[in-house]
Amino acid sequence: MTSEELSKYDGQNGQPAYVAVSGSIYDVTASERWKNGLHEEVHQAGQDLTEELKSAPHVRAVIERFPIVGRLEEPAAEPTAAKRLPLPLIIGGAVLLLVVIALLLR
Repeated sequence: MTSEELSKYDGQNGQPAYVAVSGSIYDVTASERWKNGLHEEVHQAGQDLTEELKSAPHVRAVIERFPIVGRLEEPAAEPTAAKRLPLPLIIGGAVLLLVVIALLLR
């Protein structure tokens, strides 16, 4: 399931409440603590809560008690273009280097 698909399972308007943690998607719909997809008035279902769980007052085992209904797909990494320095910057740096060398050789 993609993040976009997961966002539809926010526990609102009769939808199930799903949350992702470390790639696993859990169905928290049956939990009273996730009523209407909202947990402790802070966390909304339909999201990846991996980072939020790190600062939660409970251990990860609490979320792992819920049924796993899928895996969260990682978006394919887009190829990044090699970062190139602009030509004027390279030329300017070379000139500066030559000036410094010339001053040192005096």
